[in-house]
Amino acid sequence: MNTVARINGVALAQPGETLAEDALRQRACAELLRQAAIRNGLLDADDPVPQAGACSAAASDAIEALLDQELQGPEPGEDDCRRYHAAHAARYAIGERVQVRHVLFAVTPGVDVTLLRSRAEACLLDVRCQTERFGAVAKTTSNCPSGEDGGALGWLTSADCAPEFGRELFGHSDVGVLPRLVHSRFGLHVVEVLAREPGRSPPFEAVRSAVAQALRQQSFTTALRQYLQLLAGQAEVEGVDLDAAATPLVQ
Repeated sequence: MNTVARINGVALAQPGETLAEDALRQRACAELLRQAAIRNGLLDADDPVPQAGACSAAASDAIEALLDQELQGPEPGEDDCRRYHAAHAARYAIGERVQVRHVLFAVTPGVDVTLLRSRAEACLLDVRCQTERFGAVAKTTSNCPSGEDGGALGWLTSADCAPEFGRELFGHSDVGVLPRLVHSRFGLHVVEVLAREPGRSPPFEAVRSAVAQALRQQSFTTALRQYLQLLAGQAEVEGVDLDAAATPLVQ
């Protein structure tokens, strides 16, 4: 009999509800934070238990207040910003474009994510070995309408993409089938970069605020991961592996 996933006795799923591992970990982390907000006096103890993973509006506000209270980090200094910019200057290029095609393995409710990942990895291996098959594979396999056109997405800029998809495409030099699956909110992608047009790199002064924000986000992500690990270590956790949680609340 499968163990019901719970945090300190609070069930994370409804009876009969099946969740992918990532979705279950996300609910677990949200519940850890909701309960911490109650302990810190930021949320009423009778706040309703989330339904289908949805917290109350009061709980969402309380979690934000909790994170503001617990995760204060140092402001990035000028030297830190300049070093980061020097190492990642391509990320701030203006006008960069990539010509891309892909095969999408969509994550939909009820899908077996482990099986889906296995299929996507097999597809990736196939088209890396036989690139000329990419278009045919996309046409028969992809869950994206672009499959009808061999997976072609055309020329894209960063503004055309979901952020998590764009991070894998822009600021790099790779051309060809990317060596790993690209994860996005839509699912798993096998991606081939057909061509690149480099953008213009603005001076540091023009992008300093964006660089500082990237460093703040990096610091916040690290602090949140450590805080969640601390909360998990203090909680009674059943039926969910939080050791595998990178930072599921941060996209």
